[in-house]
Amino acid sequence: MNNLRIRAAAPADLDPVLAFWKEAAEGTSISDDRDGVARLLDRDPESLLLAERDGELAGTVIAGFDGWRCHLYRLAVRPGHRRRGVATALLAAAEERFTALGGRRGDAMVLNENGLAHQAWRAAGYERQPQWSRWVKPLCP
Repeated sequence: MNNLRIRAAAPADLDPVLAFWKEAAEGTSISDDRDGVARLLDRDPESLLLAERDGELAGTVIAGFDGWRCHLYRLAVRPGHRRRGVATALLAAAEERFTALGGRRGDAMVLNENGLAHQAWRAAGYERQPQWSRWVKPLCP
């Protein structure tokens, strides 16, 4: 993990993060636009964590805490940086954030078909809970 730096995203990072997600993240979200990420940073400026190596964006995770639950989204690592400790460092930073905020348990949104992600989450100590289903309703067109 040498020369890996973890920091909170800033407004200037919006466009680079959105471009990064198109390359490194699996799937898309209704919130994957400039306004959606800007709202996230306005509401919780420390929630979007970035991993940088040698000045290059290597990974991201959204570590959102609503006062009740700790939610993890958008764990993504640039393909050339995978299996080099980026996801481990991001999750450690997210978990440290949650603990400092009083969080008790982290949960992650992971696509069922993303086997590579399943391996990463398992390696980080997370377990799939098959008794839960995600129910969603888009609130905008």
